[in-house]
Amino acid sequence: MTLLFVFDMDDVLYDYDWRRRMEGLVELTGVPFAELRRRWWHEDGEFAAEAGGFADADAYHRAALAAFGAEVSVEDWIANRRSAMTPFPDSFAAVARARELGAVSLLTNNGPLAHAHLATLAHELVELFEPDDLRTSSFYGARKPDPVVFERMLDSYGADPRNVFFTDDLPENVASAAGLGITAHQFTHPAGLRAAIDDFARSRG
Repeated sequence: MTLLFVFDMDDVLYDYDWRRRMEGLVELTGVPFAELRRRWWHEDGEFAAEAGGFADADAYHRAALAAFGAEVSVEDWIANRRSAMTPFPDSFAAVARARELGAVSLLTNNGPLAHAHLATLAHELVELFEPDDLRTSSFYGARKPDPVVFERMLDSYGADPRNVFFTDDLPENVASAAGLGITAHQFTHPAGLRAAIDDFARSRG
């Protein structure tokens, strides 16, 4: 029996400041904050990307720039996204503990551009996760809290939900995973995450 520990990224492994990211995009594009949201942060834009609505990173990049009416390089896009992320070292320690107990995987609501560049965007994770286990929701073609994303994650790993632990900061994502029989923990603090990981491993021992 192999245990699988699945981690959200934003506001679990990193403090993610979405407003700071948007302010950076305002500088890069010259498009006002509210207008950026109107043009891209909706069901046909960013949310569709997170659910696998764009074939690959290039398709995503082209669509976003067309919506913005501005040119932003991939490098600047990733650097701006990264600037909004502050690492939680104690959460990384919790991932390291999970690695001692089983396999670890990332599941973050993000599109294919983020997926293709996770090793740069979240470079601290490279030492904690195998490259193929750094995954965005777009990889699965569905976004949390849709149960489909968890079903596809389980199928991808050939995992029994009883042997899977998942943590996320959003209660709706935790509830969705739990509905499939996954042990789901709502993240509030790294110490609580570490304790939940150890409790889960003991329960499956």
